[in-house]
Amino acid sequence: MCGIVAVIGSRDAAPLLLEGLKRLEYRGYDSAGLATVNESPLRGKGSLTCRRASGKLVNLINVVDKEGASGQLGIGHTRWATHGKPDERNAHPHRDSSGSLAVVQNGIIENHSSLRKDLQKEGIKFASETDTEVIPHLISRELKLLKSDGRASNGSLLLEAVQKVTLQLKGAYALAVVWDATPDALVVARRQAPLLIGLGEGEFICASDTPALAGFTRTILPMEDGEVALLTPLGIELYDIQGKRQLRSPSLLNGQEDVVNKRHFRHFMLKEIFEQSETARYWVDRHLPLGLPEKAPVVYPFEDSFYEGIERIQILACGTSRHAATVGAYLLEQFAGIPTSVFYASEFRYAPPPLAPHTLTIGVTQSGETADTLAALAMESKRREAYGNPAFLPRQLGITNRLESSITRQVSNILDIGAGIEVGVAATKTFLGQLLAFYGLALSFASRSDSCSAKEIRNLTNELRALPNQLAVLIEKHNEICANLAQLFSDTQNVIFLGRGINYPIALEGALKLKEISYIHAEGYPAGEMKHGPIALLEKKVPVISIATPGIVFEKVLSNAQEAKARDAKLIGVAPEGLATEIFDALLPIPEVSELISPLVSIIPMQLLSYHIAANRGLDIDQPRNLAKSVTVE
Repeated sequence: MCGIVAVIGSRDAAPLLLEGLKRLEYRGYDSAGLATVNESPLRGKGSLTCRRASGKLVNLINVVDKEGASGQLGIGHTRWATHGKPDERNAHPHRDSSGSLAVVQNGIIENHSSLRKDLQKEGIKFASETDTEVIPHLISRELKLLKSDGRASNGSLLLEAVQKVTLQLKGAYALAVVWDATPDALVVARRQAPLLIGLGEGEFICASDTPALAGFTRTILPMEDGEVALLTPLGIELYDIQGKRQLRSPSLLNGQEDVVNKRHFRHFMLKEIFEQSETARYWVDRHLPLGLPEKAPVVYPFEDSFYEGIERIQILACGTSRHAATVGAYLLEQFAGIPTSVFYASEFRYAPPPLAPHTLTIGVTQSGETADTLAALAMESKRREAYGNPAFLPRQLGITNRLESSITRQVSNILDIGAGIEVGVAATKTFLGQLLAFYGLALSFASRSDSCSAKEIRNLTNELRALPNQLAVLIEKHNEICANLAQLFSDTQNVIFLGRGINYPIALEGALKLKEISYIHAEGYPAGEMKHGPIALLEKKVPVISIATPGIVFEKVLSNAQEAKARDAKLIGVAPEGLATEIFDALLPIPEVSELISPLVSIIPMQLLSYHIAANRGLDIDQPRNLAKSVTVE
């Protein structure tokens, strides 16, 4: 969830580290720090400098400007707190007792408590509450043991010490290590957490995500699970978990990994909401060009055999991705006729359902790095392979916005939603991209079955083709409407969102958006469930936002909305104008589209209302407290 940047080369490291960390700010963090090693010929070794600060990156920049940090070797980090408070004492890098070795780490060391106790018995005193601090102390101990055999202090010695320590660690991590005795050596390692090596001109730059490499290099070497690497001016030595040397060619970043800017928008989130019409147009142009055969309207990059023989689908996802998956499950069942279940990836790992034959497992993660989703996919693949029955062999698909990510190296079949870099922590355009991916899958499966007619396929296809223009008009319209309506929420502390059928997940997503960026407590419910308990929450100070779109549950939703209004709740409708909308105290009007398409338009006012409520409160919309863009720890 945090950000790592590490550099070794011929340039001053500190500016490169700070620039890389700036490009990782979108991931979410609460403190930052860096360590540099400056070679000192008179001492026969280098000099390690560590600078840290709590809060925003600008605080660290001010510290570095004031106190300095020189050297051509360095590591940097933005921390999202897991163990220990978000203060300077717990900020990375962490050092050993001598202050000669520094480490930055992403992830969680699950056995840190027992390791800490062992080290304390040896007389080691800890300066922080973090799980990470055990690592520099362990490496320092290994270096002393290795040096006791008369070995020289060099990069190979540091590499071996790190290799020995990684075998003692349990959990997920990506780490970078520097040692003042080796100012020409950087060691990095990863297990179940992303880390990439960028190859520049006379330098190497490592990072936990590709935006940190933009502007430095487009040539990358993604590290595989369990690998450890030694980087020196002479090149890269890469080893697997057994210590075997690995030889692998680098690859090039695709064109979507460039640095982005807000343009004229106040926040990245608002910019990304407006970009949703472009996201939709890009998807339509790729997958629904005019002239496609009616019975095969969506051409995803899979062989026909990919679709054959699938009897059921299970989807693994977290957060916003799970809400998109729940819409997807509705489409796959009701339109394509395939029984589909959605699971929280974090729960699936520890309580998976019984194995069923001919099952497609879909993992949805916008970042491609969500730890729970990746682990659940790996666990499901392993247990199916162990079953030994061909009908139970794993068939997996990943849906992501990041082709240069862990899921693309783990899963053979990938759907790239192509939404481009999303900086705002609260997902908007990537949610739309995930929804469109599921519409495409539903069309693809339906066109190969008898679940619906050619006319139904054609109607849905045509509505999707009209979507980009509809979204462009809708976003402009609701940006103004929601800016005005948001002022009514200045003292609001609780909000309820209601939806039914295919729009129940949109109610969940609307509530999540409001919680994420405005810090207002909000809950989404199936509208028919209100009278089974939640209706007790209703009173004048609790607004109810109800999604009412024409379809099989339209009248039922209106009836449920009336129940809320009868309890004095302020009722806000997301509905087409003129369709019994007089019952609402305020209306967020959407086009009158088919029920199947309605989630793609009903989400827009939810996003914009949440944005403007948070903006009125003066909150940090792009980097809300306690949240991170990529959840790379369990």
